[in-house]
Amino acid sequence: MRLVHCTYPNYRSLAPAAGFVRSPWGGLDPELGRLLASAACDVADTGRFPVALREDAANTYVRAELPGVRREDINVELADGTLTITAVRKQPAGEGEETFTLSRAVAVPETVSADKVSAAYENGVLTVTLPKAEAARPRKIAIA
Repeated sequence: MRLVHCTYPNYRSLAPAAGFVRSPWGGLDPELGRLLASAACDVADTGRFPVALREDAANTYVRAELPGVRREDINVELADGTLTITAVRKQPAGEGEETFTLSRAVAVPETVSADKVSAAYENGVLTVTLPKAEAARPRKIAIA
């Protein structure tokens, strides 16, 4: 095996000949700004809102955060294995009122009992409860 001496450029060797010292972190600021701008985009810009899914032995829960939306402006539909949540948020903006339509669709397993689905809205959080069909629930089997 032959050892080869390698040198790696450091931030001083990347500096222009005029004596200007370039920071190794110089390109990081624009990248972080771009990343944070895309992550912190306004809900109204994208038309989407956060949704969390949780499951236990008897139910599947869909939790959607909809602050500033009135109960009357929320529509929940279950059709063809898809749960669709649509909300309209109205915000006063200067002279007129701005209206934003928010929508999310979540695929629902076929094991959901569609006729027993319920929804509750409290403190800006919508919780949709999707009960599992009896056949899909886990059963304890006795050993003989």
